Amino acid sequence: MQYIAIRLLILGLLLSPPLAADVVRPALIEISVYTSGQISIEIRASVEALLTGINGRYRNTQEAPNAEEYDRYRVMQSDELKQAFESFHASLLAGVDLKLDGQTEALSIHSVDIPEPGYTKVPRISVITLQAQASREKQHLTWYYPMRFGDHATRVRQVDEDNELWHWSDHQWIKQDVYTEPYPLDEIFTRQSLWQVAKTYTVSGFQHIIPLGMDHILFVLGIFLLSTSWKPLLWQVTMFTLAHSITLSLSMLELFSLPARIVEPLIALSIAYVAIENIFTPGLHRSRLWIVFAFGLLHGLGFASILAEFGMPRDDFALALISFNLGIEFGQLAILVIAYLLFAIWFKNQQRYRHWVIIPLSTLIALTGLYWFWDRLEWVA
Repeated sequence: MQYIAIRLLILGLLLSPPLAADVVRPALIEISVYTSGQISIEIRASVEALLTGINGRYRNTQEAPNAEEYDRYRVMQSDELKQAFESFHASLLAGVDLKLDGQTEALSIHSVDIPEPGYTKVPRISVITLQAQASREKQHLTWYYPMRFGDHATRVRQVDEDNELWHWSDHQWIKQDVYTEPYPLDEIFTRQSLWQVAKTYTVSGFQHIIPLGMDHILFVLGIFLLSTSWKPLLWQVTMFTLAHSITLSLSMLELFSLPARIVEPLIALSIAYVAIENIFTPGLHRSRLWIVFAFGLLHGLGFASILAEFGMPRDDFALALISFNLGIEFGQLAILVIAYLLFAIWFKNQQRYRHWVIIPLSTLIALTGLYWFWDRLEWVA
């Protein structure tokens, strides 16, 4: 049984797509309703993904059958890609739907802003701005963004330009092919309940580990391999969680951040380092906790780059952040339990365990981490 589990994990790592491709991320949509009657809809999404039909059913773009087409788009200069996207304008307008009091409103494309390629290891986020007009009598707004375009997080704000007043709603994270719940337009928007905020961000934190966080899965697995004793494992995971909570919080508060071109290669290097240490170190030592803590600071910046795209509820910032980290902790514990059931439970002899599990899997993880490190440096200008 243990040998089958090892072979399955090795096969999964070998067949897992390289992270040269972009992770498929949900669109961020902000709808502004002005007292003048104008409605502005900003869609922050990957134009490359829209053009190729790559959405959330793929873990990353490399899994899509038209990954080569996506790769061709993602290195285009902004003007060239903008021209290519013009053929998609009609499909975009036909796919989305804005309803006011249940009635569909006409939309038009106002602008498409596409940045230059830059660091191509993370998705290039473009801003597509749609416009509509509405009468002041309308009371509710609903929005539809089809699943074939991908998941999306949407929020609405009312804007009174004359009096310089505005009110943001909370995000609705839509992961099914449905309309949003109605947003009220005749009052300050109703806040989500504390339970809804906690549930939303806990689930999101878990999903950013399982199944979306291959980086973090391999890092936690590397922590697990050197010791199957639960006490040191939980200490290491706790230090990792504490560290990434610090940098995640600082980044979300806009107090500290690093460019993705620095963070992403270093995260890959942290995976390789832990795995290499497993190979050459026969047992745990006290410095391991501080090494895990230091690498946790890096991983926190990686989490922040994802969470920043959706934003955090202003009034429930602390609850959302704690819930997100709690979800990450649940994901990490799930990895430890699965790894224990697949590997450690079958080996009573520590020498055999090191020979059959620690050395081969750590070697594979180290090679994967080193490859990702090199690959993420490849496109750095």
